[in-house]
Amino acid sequence: MRIGLAQINTIVGDLAGNRRRILDAYRALVAQGAELVLFPELVVCGYPPRDLLFKRRFVRDVEASTRAIAAEVGEVPAVVGTVEANPTGTGRPAFNAAAFCHRGQVLRSAHKCLLPTYDVFDEDRYFEPAPEPTVIEFAGRRLGITICEDIWTHEMISTRRLYGAQTPVARLAAQGCDLVLNLSASPWNCGKGRVRQTLVADTARAVRAPVVYVNSVGGNDELIFDGRSIVCGADGRLLGGLAAFREELHVVDVAAPPAPQAAHATYEQAELADVFDALVLGVRDYAHKTGFKKALIGLSGGIDSALVAVLAAAALGPENVTGVSLPSVISSQHSKDDAATLARALGISFHTVSIAAVVAAAEQSLAPQFAGTTRDIAEENIQARARGLLLMAMSNKFNSLLLTTGNKSELAVGYCTLYGDMCGGLAVISDVFKTQVYALSRWINREREIIPQNTIDKAPSAELRPNQTDQDSLPPYDQLDAILKGYVEDGLSRADLVAQGFPEAVVNDVVRKVDLSEYKRKQAAPGLKITPLAFGVGRRIPIVQKYVS
Repeated sequence: MRIGLAQINTIVGDLAGNRRRILDAYRALVAQGAELVLFPELVVCGYPPRDLLFKRRFVRDVEASTRAIAAEVGEVPAVVGTVEANPTGTGRPAFNAAAFCHRGQVLRSAHKCLLPTYDVFDEDRYFEPAPEPTVIEFAGRRLGITICEDIWTHEMISTRRLYGAQTPVARLAAQGCDLVLNLSASPWNCGKGRVRQTLVADTARAVRAPVVYVNSVGGNDELIFDGRSIVCGADGRLLGGLAAFREELHVVDVAAPPAPQAAHATYEQAELADVFDALVLGVRDYAHKTGFKKALIGLSGGIDSALVAVLAAAALGPENVTGVSLPSVISSQHSKDDAATLARALGISFHTVSIAAVVAAAEQSLAPQFAGTTRDIAEENIQARARGLLLMAMSNKFNSLLLTTGNKSELAVGYCTLYGDMCGGLAVISDVFKTQVYALSRWINREREIIPQNTIDKAPSAELRPNQTDQDSLPPYDQLDAILKGYVEDGLSRADLVAQGFPEAVVNDVVRKVDLSEYKRKQAAPGLKITPLAFGVGRRIPIVQKYVS
């Protein structure tokens, strides 16, 4: 059977636009010889719809759009991810559903069994689970319909403990199927592609039937979906692997032996290439889906703003990116030179706007209140806030999305200024540790120098006072990032980290800074998620709390 995989990029809530995209993909795949076309999870409304599901008309409108799609489906059936109202009067108000469309109507619906409620997922808030997966008979074949989490019960996945032994995969294996379809909206993080392929391959072996897994692609808010749809034969061998971080329409014959070039060239690629492509896609979709065509970046001459500028130019085109140097009396000449050199290398617009007069005016206004006090971080942060003020003014004036440039290491320990360098609409690298920033920058320069080598080599500095470096108040970044990964991502305690060999005084200082900075992160711009645990919607630590681990 020839299955058309529709790996498409939709927008949450854009029912008319998504419908056009779905039907265009359907017709293209039918023209390529598909005998059935499969779409991702919740493709009709976009994923994740979150509390749109509580709006009075939303579910009805999604159902109407699903029927309009079905009306255009002919002899070749289409399976589309959608939302259906729960008519029983008990339980959650809706089902996460797959509509089997054929000959102008929705013939059957399958409902999602396992509802993830961890990390960034909150599906138990909205959906009622199905007791078992649906099997549909079509063209003499038994098709098992699963939706994303329904197959995420592999022994290597920690969240499997949330579900009992009678998983949807086990039930399908017991019932017997000729083909298993999985509609997915699985956000990407580093290393997830290998897990998915193992998962799909082992599911195929367990049910003794080919598995077709179609994943969403694109960015929606913090989440980035990488596509990489997969087809595995009954023996687990890869029959097809679609492109990463881009749309693709592809037909795979599940009865044919594996082809020599079964996977797209980007299906498997180096991790740094994945990170780069993910961040570029995240910037492009966040900007375009929220109505921005242009981006604005404060270029300090440092490595973080340089990396963000490279990503923005790749995402939106150099002609749509403006870099602004905002030197103060503290700024070094090499920082100003490095910012200008980067802008020339990227071909982006570049302007210099001095903040000296703004800072001087603010200090003069505050002089009576600050009289008799020692100059400290309050005065230093006036510089950062002056930059934020001017950048936001330019963002407003020219309708450009201001991109913040803080990395995960800085955001973790509060090495950032509220209403200063934290100003902006999207925190591009807020889930990228400083050590990863360096690695990614060197990878960008692998063929030619784009980011000035001096930017990579020099000691990082906020340049808010003379001769300042980050290591004046932070441990070396390789040590800091290892501690942060343990404490923030892995949930280790101070004692655990000390037992791993980190100095106790350093651990205590880092952990204290992480805990005290929670209020800053609650006010940060949304950030693109690339790790298993990012700051933002997937991490819900109270601001007001006294627990010390």
